Amino acid sequence: MHKILLKIAQVGICTERPRAPDEALRLGAARLNDEMLQLLGRALAIRHVDAGSCNGCELEIHGVNNPYYNLEGLGIKFVAGPRHADMLLVTGPVARNMEEALRRTYDATPEPKLVVAIGDCGCTGGIFGENHASRGRVSNVIPVDAAVPGCPPEPAAIIQGILTAVSVRRNSGSEHDLR
Repeated sequence: MHKILLKIAQVGICTERPRAPDEALRLGAARLNDEMLQLLGRALAIRHVDAGSCNGCELEIHGVNNPYYNLEGLGIKFVAGPRHADMLLVTGPVARNMEEALRRTYDATPEPKLVVAIGDCGCTGGIFGENHASRGRVSNVIPVDAAVPGCPPEPAAIIQGILTAVSVRRNSGSEHDLR
């Protein structure tokens, strides 16, 4: 124990330097609040659905709730059930065993509902693709409003995907890729 404390005293604090504030995200957040009030009349509630991922995207989704990104400070919260949600964040390729559960979750979400596919697996099926155990990308099972590629995508990209999905109305019928 003595060696460890001595080493800590010699080396000091080793941390990364914080990133510079992203002005586009700050402006996007202000725009998001206005669009959410027009679209929903209240704050945005998100339900996360893991359709068969490796949990890499989940770790990044947890990152958007940390004090650095502070998603809840933007008026966005995660909810426990689809009946209280306005948006579904879906990660992973849709496993055959999760296909029906994902459809039921989508059907239980009240209108106007939005869907964001997170990660390469959610956007394209990733390395799994379509096979006997996987339906592939999320849009093969339910309609998708925005897609956030990356393996896994950074929290800033996830927030940008949420902003994009809110700004795109359900009746546009197009999937938006954030590449």
